[in-house]
Amino acid sequence: MIQSNMAPMGMAVTPHHLASESALAVLREGGNAIEAMVAAAATIAVVYPHMNGLGGDGFWLIVPPHGDPIAIDASGAAGALAHRDFYHGESHIPHRGPKAALTVAGTVSGWEEALRLAAERGAAPLPLSRLLRDAIRYAADGIPVTASQAAATAAKQQELQHQPGFAATFLPDGYVPAAGSRFTQPALAHTLSLLSEQGLASFYRGALAHHLAREMHLLGMPVTLEDLQQHRACRRTPLHLAHSEGDIWNMTPPTQGLVSLAILGITDRLQMAQADEAQTVHRIAEATKRAFALRDRHITDPRHVNIDIQSLLDAAHLDELAAQVSDEQASPWGTGRGPGDTVWMGVMDSSGLAVSFIQSIYHEFGSGVVLPGTGITWQNRGAAFSLQPDHLLTLAPGKQPFHTLNPAAARLKDGRTLVYGSMGGDGQPQTQAAIFTRHVIQGLPLQQAVSAPRWLLGRTWGQSSDSLKLEARIAPATVERLRQLGHEVELLPDFSEVVGHAGAIVRHVNGMLEGAFDPRSNGSAAGF
Repeated sequence: MIQSNMAPMGMAVTPHHLASESALAVLREGGNAIEAMVAAAATIAVVYPHMNGLGGDGFWLIVPPHGDPIAIDASGAAGALAHRDFYHGESHIPHRGPKAALTVAGTVSGWEEALRLAAERGAAPLPLSRLLRDAIRYAADGIPVTASQAAATAAKQQELQHQPGFAATFLPDGYVPAAGSRFTQPALAHTLSLLSEQGLASFYRGALAHHLAREMHLLGMPVTLEDLQQHRACRRTPLHLAHSEGDIWNMTPPTQGLVSLAILGITDRLQMAQADEAQTVHRIAEATKRAFALRDRHITDPRHVNIDIQSLLDAAHLDELAAQVSDEQASPWGTGRGPGDTVWMGVMDSSGLAVSFIQSIYHEFGSGVVLPGTGITWQNRGAAFSLQPDHLLTLAPGKQPFHTLNPAAARLKDGRTLVYGSMGGDGQPQTQAAIFTRHVIQGLPLQQAVSAPRWLLGRTWGQSSDSLKLEARIAPATVERLRQLGHEVELLPDFSEVVGHAGAIVRHVNGMLEGAFDPRSNGSAAGF
């Protein structure tokens, strides 16, 4: 896939083509980019259930035609019962099971807050029933299982099949569903129908919330009804990078949005326009190491951050970090935080409104716990907490966990607007840097910038290696040069999901919209 899709009136990019079409249908009916994104978010929760869902968290970056962007933090905090004594005898928080499902799911609250923002902009709202219609139908009537879901289910079957509700939901008739087979989720269809009828707030303060709380109590999860009732998505002022090519925005803590902006701020000082492939990978990898060090020193629940995070993106500080990068030698570094299964999606409409959005349940299938009668797979984002009392990420009731999620957007000096992002834990900021550098700085066409071979500095599932992992399509001479520079290099298959599912949309100065999706995914760039 090397050609971008272009359209004059609207564009949606998602990692599953059915979600793209749900967004596009709303745009065609006069809905705005926010409403289209809610439709896409609901659909992808059904059609990519191993990567995201109603039981996870979400983050929004909304860029109006004029004025400052707005961020929405729709991530949940640790439950009232989630204190360190709850994990007595454990060295760390489990990654699977009810004890891993320790934070409130914020995704649905983000949908609600985003729609509230759309209404404030004066738009005549489409009914919620319209926005959730596709998702309800796909859950009730079934969807074709993707190769991605089939592979994830097979890989994690032994680990997850005994978790509450998992086998009944994801192993129909006791078997891993084959790619292309029909997969239905009737309980999830019922839950989405309830939300459609009773409103999104019912997830937290309605009959559905009471049902969720009862089931969580019976399963031994440390989240209570009061935790659900107290949860609200909140608007934030996004972090900002003044780049030589324009203004770039990303999410505030508890996300690693700082990392994505710091990488681009550092490499902005490293003559990337003239860099060849080996230099591009090397310089971004070295910038990534320094950005990760900032993350690991500072990023946590925003109420516990002891520094102005925006100040870390000051020009003088970025100059200092860039000066530490050597073109002759890779530097040592610590360890990454590991991968995460997530979906990034983008939508732009004819008014100039743009949305960059991420939705996630953290690991594939999250905690593995599916709440009875709901079809909701609960996230395991709280596994990012530490049980060490003096750690930056130490667990406490009501505390937000660290998030890898960070949707990105930019307004370029040449008049273009860009939304972009990727799934992939530690890989998210690296992929963002690859796309921005290749397209905006080095002039590679948008779809080629997304499709081109990528890399990941850090860990993948089941591996302790923090090597520099390269897709095998990268030129052998580049691989050899990176090894000579001192990088520990490993090769991945071509078009590997390990390097994430990326996407991007550009609004050109003449109003035309250009979308690019990742051929590593089941996605599309759909416009009209």
